[in-house]
Amino acid sequence: MRSIYKTEEGKRRIIDLYDRQLSRLQTPWKDIYVKTVFGKTHIIETGNLSGEPLLVFHGGNATTAYNLLACDFIMKDFHIYAVDMVGHPGKSAETSLPAKGYDYGKWVSEVIDGLKVDKISLFGGSFGAGVITKTMCVCPEKIKRVVLYVPSGIKNAPAISSASMMLPMIAYWVTGKDKLLKKCMLPMAVTEDNITDDIYETAKLSIDHIKVKTGMPSDVDAELMKKCNAPTLVMAAEKDCLFPGKGVIERAKSIIPNCETYLLEGRGHMNFLTEEEKKMIVSFLLVD
Repeated sequence: MRSIYKTEEGKRRIIDLYDRQLSRLQTPWKDIYVKTVFGKTHIIETGNLSGEPLLVFHGGNATTAYNLLACDFIMKDFHIYAVDMVGHPGKSAETSLPAKGYDYGKWVSEVIDGLKVDKISLFGGSFGAGVITKTMCVCPEKIKRVVLYVPSGIKNAPAISSASMMLPMIAYWVTGKDKLLKKCMLPMAVTEDNITDDIYETAKLSIDHIKVKTGMPSDVDAELMKKCNAPTLVMAAEKDCLFPGKGVIERAKSIIPNCETYLLEGRGHMNFLTEEEKKMIVSFLLVD
């Protein structure tokens, strides 16, 4: 199997950052592993162990350690299983799954079985939310509730929409200048204030040391998605260059039977939730 890392040294540096970020969690955690036909899957178990089980997914080319720091607002109420997606940086198998088709959904179905739960709620953003949409199509009967945050897999923008990021990225690869990497990220962030040190360090190490995945989970088939009756909250960003909010919300309403939507007004793909929006997510996931 081909490695997702460019070098062993690059892999070591990314795992080192993963462990450093994980050490900053304010909640105790432990490693668990689940076997799947796509390879061994690493999961961080944390949060409120007597709370509602919640399977959490990180974004593409990022890590679950970074994601847990960003999602600290879910720690108090949920028994969290934060998964390292296969084929992405972290401690799961390096098996790269296709962006098209439903292999990601089949993988998650096996992960749920490995956790020995009948039904579980799912929460994820960006690439991870796209993985959840695939799961909703593959095993709707295993899903209790869903929150999709700036999701892929519903109404992806044409590839040309992200062309403004390519020239700065190429220039960064050639020169290594940090200002060019930030310029590449700016169409997603809208303002530099949204590019925190954690975001920047995670993105920089991935771009420097990983064979970056550019293909997002493809838009799901409407008829398959309509089989999933799990209550679903879709939160899409108005100025998202990858998954434009209004288009995502419009299609989500038409293909997800039990769907609530929320537009993150004036924000891009990389953004910060308000305290009220965080409470909205928690309240939605806690409803019986």
